[in-house]
Amino acid sequence: MGGILSSFFGGGGGDETSYSEGPSRVLSFHSSARWQLHFNEVKESSQLLVVDFSASWCGPCKFIEPAIHAMAEKFTDVNFVKIDVDELSDVAGEFQVQAMPTFVLFKGGKIIDRVVGAKKDELEKKVEKHRA
Repeated sequence: MGGILSSFFGGGGGDETSYSEGPSRVLSFHSSARWQLHFNEVKESSQLLVVDFSASWCGPCKFIEPAIHAMAEKFTDVNFVKIDVDELSDVAGEFQVQAMPTFVLFKGGKIIDRVVGAKKDELEKKVEKHRA
């Protein structure tokens, strides 16, 4: 199933892109090059992109993760991505991520909003607002 999702969402396979806990609409990137390819594809569209900058050791990140997966299932017209700040510190630095979790919302390749902290309700409201 991962291969089908991978080809559908533009992933190339290997361990550079993964899907946690079976089929999920949240892409995880483990390569800066793969992330950049995906970002370049998405920024050409008007689709909302929500990037979850988190860390494996971050308690609040683990706490909000099920809510992120639920939002990805609810808002199928939104592209959800997860990036581990320890694995891709260059990407986190590029977007001035200083706390985890940080959610950066993009449209057309530009940052349109952000949420710092495990603030599920605030994030969901902003996704709802910007997805149209």
